[in-house]
Amino acid sequence: MSGKGAELAGGRWNSIGQAMFYTAENRALCTAEIAVHTPLGIVPKNYYLISIEIPQDTDMLEIDVKDLPKNWKTFPHSPITKKVCDQFIAQNNFLIMKVPSAVIHGAYNCLINPTHKNFKKVNIVGSEPFAFDKRLFDK
Repeated sequence: MSGKGAELAGGRWNSIGQAMFYTAENRALCTAEIAVHTPLGIVPKNYYLISIEIPQDTDMLEIDVKDLPKNWKTFPHSPITKKVCDQFIAQNNFLIMKVPSAVIHGAYNCLINPTHKNFKKVNIVGSEPFAFDKRLFDK
């Protein structure tokens, strides 16, 4: 939950050097997000589904797809999404930024700022092995 992987590699929403903890709103979106980043023919192994609890009174910044330029989903990632996240981190007003998924229309990812003062209130409440359906990765 440190956000170090995203800090080292960067992502759609965060620049290299900015720690960010990426989460998805459900298992299906988690699966889809991993599938688009995994080469065909390689079934991910040794994955765990981690369930977290966020305090109910947590305010979050919500990014509406209508406020993003049409090219926000491009690959390589658009610099506009990184700019939005870099501002979110710099301002440090919110623990969470809810963003539209580029993979599943109408679904959302929640990006959690590990440098925010309330990050310590995010708790792991469950962990279980997660096996992927091999058909997702067939050539």
